[in-house]
Amino acid sequence: MTTYLPKDVRDGLDAARLAELRRKNRLRVMAGGKTWPVLRLWRTGFSVESAVVPALRGLVDVYDGAEHLYQCLIVASGEEGGEMCYEFKRNTAATQTPPLDHFREPNGPVALLPR
Repeated sequence: MTTYLPKDVRDGLDAARLAELRRKNRLRVMAGGKTWPVLRLWRTGFSVESAVVPALRGLVDVYDGAEHLYQCLIVASGEEGGEMCYEFKRNTAATQTPPLDHFREPNGPVALLPR
């Protein structure tokens, strides 16, 4: 039994797989003021469509719809099956509030009242 598939069949299967990933994913990557769809996201990286997205490098932001998820420092790791894969060098979760520079007591006062 052979596992050889003609090139046009392989290309068709890859195109169908990429179309399915594009259709069902809301994730976006933003770099330099432009956004592109993310095909897959995993713990140590993500992938984008190599034919559509230019080579990314450095600091990017990852969004789920309008929600900012991560600010990441990335490096390209390789291309396979029409997907360009990137690995995180640093992956910081985005928060809605700035970080505190002191410990806030859980039962402490929220504000000071004047006398």
